Amino acid sequence: MTVRLGATLLWIAVLLAGCSSAGPGLPTAAPDLGHGLAKKVTADAMMAHLRALQNIANANGGNRADGTPGFQASVDYVAKALRDKGFDVQTPQFDRLYPVSPGKPTLTVAGRGYPVDQASMLVQTPPGGLTGPAVRPAQPSGCAASDYPGALPKGAIAVVDDTRCSVVDKQNSAVARGASALIVVSAPDGHGAPPTLFTPGYYKQLSVPVAVVNPSGAAALAGAGGPVRLILDAVNVKVTSRNVVAQTKTGSAHEVIMVGAHLDGSRAGPGINDNGSGVAAVLETALQLGPLAPVSNAVRFVFWGAGEDGLGGVMDYLFGLDRDQLNDIALYLNFTMLGSPNAGFFTDDGDQSGPPAPGISAADVPEGSAGIERTLAGYLNLAGKRAADMPLNTRADYHPFMVAGVPIGGMTTGASQPKTTVQSRLWGGQAGVPFDPNFQSPRDTADNINRDALAVMGSGVGFAVGSYAQSIGGVNGVPPHDKRHRTRVP
Repeated sequence: MTVRLGATLLWIAVLLAGCSSAGPGLPTAAPDLGHGLAKKVTADAMMAHLRALQNIANANGGNRADGTPGFQASVDYVAKALRDKGFDVQTPQFDRLYPVSPGKPTLTVAGRGYPVDQASMLVQTPPGGLTGPAVRPAQPSGCAASDYPGALPKGAIAVVDDTRCSVVDKQNSAVARGASALIVVSAPDGHGAPPTLFTPGYYKQLSVPVAVVNPSGAAALAGAGGPVRLILDAVNVKVTSRNVVAQTKTGSAHEVIMVGAHLDGSRAGPGINDNGSGVAAVLETALQLGPLAPVSNAVRFVFWGAGEDGLGGVMDYLFGLDRDQLNDIALYLNFTMLGSPNAGFFTDDGDQSGPPAPGISAADVPEGSAGIERTLAGYLNLAGKRAADMPLNTRADYHPFMVAGVPIGGMTTGASQPKTTVQSRLWGGQAGVPFDPNFQSPRDTADNINRDALAVMGSGVGFAVGSYAQSIGGVNGVPPHDKRHRTRVP
């Protein structure tokens, strides 16, 4: 946002929020819970968490990357801290894929090669590929074995379109008739594959090589008069990971304030600023709030697995929610990299007043996100740090929530971007130097955390959580339950 609300409007927002009634059967929220919680989230406590995560990395090959013993130990540390405080804690498992080698998946027709997408993520062709006749079923979708004319020739590669059923059904039908592989022809109209083609976890049910071919390869297939060759040589491995989830036992379960940070680090280093700092702030906020806090709205704390690997933890979590459960989430707060050495003070651009972000338009940002940004920016102003916009991006943990229609917001002190001269005048630090010179490197350690920045941002986490746990109304509020129209993530 280019114009920030100062202390006056922030106090108005807090006062308005405090006017909302808790409703029948709910505890009365503590007055000014936001400021009270902010004071309790201290730099000393957060640094203690960071030192614990550093020790975990030191004991596990120098990192806490998803799928490693260092990550599992990080999960155990966070879960134990929450359980010791009295929270009921879940650590649901999920599977994701880790790419080992991209290979060069190729379809060769009449001596010419065409790139293909390898849908069978865990199944490759033999060395040198598969060669056989391309066979099309009478019904182009190939959703039933009866669509094929009896048994197929030896080594046949079935060719189907992308309509009517999932790729698993298409494979099973082709294999039942003796096909050795499957090629799915993508729609040539530019709209992409139907959402029913690739269902969550589909790849676990594929037993033969399966490729998706683009229009040029499809045209070549249509005119193929002889055998074709398919090479699928990308190698992936299945990794089992976990999220950590804990929710207050008080507050409305239909107005849930979700707060998250990705728990894993990169494979290049200990991952203490990225994202141990976000974890430390969210964890300490949870511990200071406690499971029996006098809140109007329940608070759900989530520590994501696979944040560095395709947002696997967030995606798995949202896949598991139905529309009613999504509507029960009032908003999502996300915190990443809160202790950068050459710190900036950024709020996620919920009002889209900054430069447009690639792949995100103003229409993509759910109603209520602007108010969350004002809340966070207002707190930073009170702390003596003028906030600046951080463009939204599609690789952040909040993005799947945006797609589902949940209002989002968050803060960061910056990553690998260089600090500008104007920013150095605004916040101090060195112009021309990245906000975090140690980003995703072995130097991302507890010793290199900016303690002063962490203190400001961690208290901001506490303020935002306490404020919205108290009320989602007021000038910086989000839509009430009866005005929500969430969309399930496909």
